[in-house]
Amino acid sequence: MNLFGGVISISNLYTLLFVVFAVLFLGYAFGRITVKGISLGGAGVFIVALLVGALCFSVNDVGELLFFASAKPYDFNTGLSLVESLGLILFVTSVGYIAGPKFFGNFRRNFKSYVLLGVAIIVAGGLCAVACIFAGEALGYGSSIKDQDGFVAMIVGLLSGALTSTPSFSAAKSAVSSEFTGLVSVGYGIAYIFGVIGVVLFVQIIPKLTRANMEEERAKLVSRSEETEEKKAKKLFEFDRLGLAGFALAAVLGTVVGQIKIPLTAEGLDGTCFSLTTTGGCLLMSLILGHFGSLGRLNVMPTVSTLKLFRELGLVLFLVGAGIPGGAEFVANFDPMYFVYGVFMTTVPMILGYLFAKYVLKLSLLNNLGSITGGMTSTPALGTLIGVAGTEDVAAAYAATYPIALITVVLVSQFLVILF
Repeated sequence: MNLFGGVISISNLYTLLFVVFAVLFLGYAFGRITVKGISLGGAGVFIVALLVGALCFSVNDVGELLFFASAKPYDFNTGLSLVESLGLILFVTSVGYIAGPKFFGNFRRNFKSYVLLGVAIIVAGGLCAVACIFAGEALGYGSSIKDQDGFVAMIVGLLSGALTSTPSFSAAKSAVSSEFTGLVSVGYGIAYIFGVIGVVLFVQIIPKLTRANMEEERAKLVSRSEETEEKKAKKLFEFDRLGLAGFALAAVLGTVVGQIKIPLTAEGLDGTCFSLTTTGGCLLMSLILGHFGSLGRLNVMPTVSTLKLFRELGLVLFLVGAGIPGGAEFVANFDPMYFVYGVFMTTVPMILGYLFAKYVLKLSLLNNLGSITGGMTSTPALGTLIGVAGTEDVAAAYAATYPIALITVVLVSQFLVILF
């Protein structure tokens, strides 16, 4: 018996589930290791997933994942892609619901700051990519690339991975010629690793370096002049007591909205297009439903316990789904120079963004770091920051900056390909 039209057999599905749960257990155990108050937390799952991908999987000539060098591919690509997509939907929809009640008020107060910071971070990343292109021309393109077109494809892939931006990755692949799409994928895989870990560590290190008083910083997230008003209780119809139906509605609507394509070139839908993708669509719809809480007399707001569970589960499933293929491709295509370029494109925009938000935009620490996670489009870092801050309210800053960064990084990736 086969599932998904014969793609994954029952036995292979069990193997996949065994690997996923083993990675979750080992990853959580590894994430608990603390050095001077800093730990990887849920991102420990990502490290273990990378190691499992590197040690237990290989990639054949057509990009299929082979488990323990098996001659017959089990199509773990499809299974892990499902795990990653499910995790993303669970996580961003939960974040949207959690941020929704306070999002629009926070966005109105800091609209200009979020727009400026989101654009500044991505533009800084784009300028770093340009610097890497010129450095590559001067130092040599690398061990496997001999011309500028191929190297530019690698760089835009590295930029997408450094900023952990799947939409940018997709747009970059559609912009380069077909012979270079593989290089975009390789660059994305190489830079993605530090793109995740770097921001996760950054949001933990900065509060310690600044010796921030978290109680005071949490208080700054809420404006005294805009305290939440008590809404009059009204009897609402509920499909279920946990709010799973409302959550599912947001995911369905978000998936539909995320597939809407806006052409960016004269070829229309046949050319390069922009879309929010499932991630952005689910975030948008859950923000809206979370803000209103109901549709007429229908309650669409999940319970707090449901949202916290789905947020955590979604995050770690996403990390497993992305980490195992990333580990396998990292080993197959690693070049130290490309990794350094990726670190550069993650670190510089992140630090410049933090300094810009602190000294120019005058954002409070948690608003600053929340915006950084959104500007870097870093889903795992938001999960870590919520734990560091001790409040869900930081998700509002992430949700406000994320769409700006999402649009900008897609446009910057296109511009790099056109320019060079």
